Amino acid sequence: MNLATLKSRALVLWPPLAIGVGILALWEGAVVLFKIQQFLLPKPSSIWAELLENWEVLRHASWETGKISLGGLAIGIVAGVTFAFFTTLFRFLNEGLTPLAVAVNATPIVALAPIFNAWFGVTGSVSNQLVVATVVFFPVFINTAKGLTEVHVNEIELMRSYAAGDWTILREVRIPNALPFFANALRVVAPLAVIAAIVAEYFGGPQDRVGYVITWNAGLARYDVAWAAIAVASAFGLSLFIGALLIERVSTPWKSAVQLEETTKK
Repeated sequence: MNLATLKSRALVLWPPLAIGVGILALWEGAVVLFKIQQFLLPKPSSIWAELLENWEVLRHASWETGKISLGGLAIGIVAGVTFAFFTTLFRFLNEGLTPLAVAVNATPIVALAPIFNAWFGVTGSVSNQLVVATVVFFPVFINTAKGLTEVHVNEIELMRSYAAGDWTILREVRIPNALPFFANALRVVAPLAVIAAIVAEYFGGPQDRVGYVITWNAGLARYDVAWAAIAVASAFGLSLFIGALLIERVSTPWKSAVQLEETTKK
């Protein structure tokens, strides 16, 4: 790892870290200065203390919710990419599914969770995973289909001039063109999967998950514990977002090289 790489990473990391620490300090100071009640907004130090005290419960809950998030994320990604490939092969599917996907994508999560619970039951994980998969599916499908279809005409004509078939064009032109679109969708849906899982848990299911921990402790006015559960869920969502960034870096190395070159010039 050379000096330029270290410098570029430091330039990327220090602003969010500095702002994050500053926000926490202002939060702590505002609660103390204005004497805000704990049930309205607990102090970050109180949340941290409850997180340490209830760590085993929160760790187990985040693991259970994490499995639902990852399972639904995987299902949604596979389904979205698969349908995107089919729309590339069959134009009528693209014209029919894309408007439908946009319409269904506007449906709020709170409308899906009770319906899926009625269809698949609330005792297992299937209904919650399908809520997550539905939320993930449409951004992945729309972005990947856009990347596969919005290819410059000159590139297609050049491949045709070399007698390339549809599968060769798909492999050599369409898929590389779609990777940045897919990466953008993945950055959006990775943390969104955690949000969808927690919202789905508000409508029922086993009691050892983050959604139930939040609602139960909020109902008992233990808001610092509820905020601790939210912090754990946020950390898991952030880890998924970082994983999406790593996948983007591996799948589109040329993009990372261009960004590094621009940062070095600055």
